[in-house]
Amino acid sequence: MTWDVVVVGAGLSGLAAARAVAAQGRSVVVVEARDRVGGRTEGGTLEDGQWVELGGQWVGPTQDRMYALLDELGLRTVPTWNDGDIVFGLGRRTGRLAGRKGAVPRLNPVALADLAQGVTRFGRLARRTDLDAPWATPGADRLDEQTLATWVRRNLRTPQARAYFELYSEAVLACQPADVSLLHALFYTRSGTDMDTLMAVDRGAQQDRVEGGSVLVSQRMAEGLDVRLGRPVAAVVQDASGVDVVTRDGDRFRGSRVVVTLPPALAGRLRYEPLLPSRRDQLTQKLPAGSVIKVYAVYPRPFWRDEGLNGQAASDRGPVKVVFDNTPPGYDRGILMGFLEGAAAREWSGRTPSQRRTAVVECLVRHFGPQAADPVEYVERDWTAEEFTRGCYGAHFAPGVWTGFGDALREPVGRIHWAGAECSPVWNGYMEGAVLSGEATARAVLGLL
Repeated sequence: MTWDVVVVGAGLSGLAAARAVAAQGRSVVVVEARDRVGGRTEGGTLEDGQWVELGGQWVGPTQDRMYALLDELGLRTVPTWNDGDIVFGLGRRTGRLAGRKGAVPRLNPVALADLAQGVTRFGRLARRTDLDAPWATPGADRLDEQTLATWVRRNLRTPQARAYFELYSEAVLACQPADVSLLHALFYTRSGTDMDTLMAVDRGAQQDRVEGGSVLVSQRMAEGLDVRLGRPVAAVVQDASGVDVVTRDGDRFRGSRVVVTLPPALAGRLRYEPLLPSRRDQLTQKLPAGSVIKVYAVYPRPFWRDEGLNGQAASDRGPVKVVFDNTPPGYDRGILMGFLEGAAAREWSGRTPSQRRTAVVECLVRHFGPQAADPVEYVERDWTAEEFTRGCYGAHFAPGVWTGFGDALREPVGRIHWAGAECSPVWNGYMEGAVLSGEATARAVLGLL
């Protein structure tokens, strides 16, 4: 059988592309390596049956396509718990911070002034970034030849202000400031509005969750589509009349066009006949995924709320530096969810689950006190160890990649088209960006059929 379009990957982007193609009456098949849909969103359950999200989970203001899609699919959102103060620590100072957007960390006046001028300067640069073509940003060569760490050293003077930018890089990009190009950090920040929005719950990127878990979005999108699970793709072979997607076990799915929605590093591991242009191939070699381990600690009740805390923590001391209250409305027990990101994820991925649990609980005790010492359940997902992901949240661009290879990111290669969260100019790396990219690529493909 020959389809109009073959989609590789049944994550949000692949399913969005397939739905858009099918809606126009064209034939489409989705080929997925995993035995489930959802990609970097994944559902899980606690011992008592309570749903949790092992992967991406949040939606927030200006993510209009996701909210419209949730409405279309009959799904509702629940707010992230935000009543109370955040535990916030930089350097040796730990205190409480009001859980609202724009709240100012309690730092000494010199550090606070340094942080304020640094955020303002960084935001000014981010607003000048060209989202559709970052390499065309004024001064792109200069911005892209340095790392975020270089810029921080040159523009911030106090340890606390520098630590805040390191925390931002880890929490948002899942990498260290020395890993990422300044141009990419600016692009990513503007893609998601600004630093404040990307870090915030109140009117921010962590504002809402999908009731029942974000994986329900993919599961409902997949209804009515021809999705072939458990079919890891090995090769993409194109000729003058069509393209074959070949799985590891030798199955072939032939289409007029193919849409590859894998993360760039994984897309680069497929075999292509004929070979990809060298710039596209080298691009995928230079786009590593971030490093993330997501962890849950479950307690008999959300005890932190008794102390006027909202369950959120942000600290430059790890390995768990960012924590949220993931307790769903109406659930009696309390759920704290945190991340090991960047260097911490790379280090602790090599440890045993028992060692990670001990380190995680120690961090939670430091953040929330001795009652955090005895969780009744612990759950984790190491995304760096997942065969068909090998890291989250998305890919990051090292110095020189945007200006040297960026225009190959979305450029089709013959009958092969690219989509995914990394390909979206808006909300790059987020569920919103994945859906927007899939739909935009589908429109381009439909115009060629």
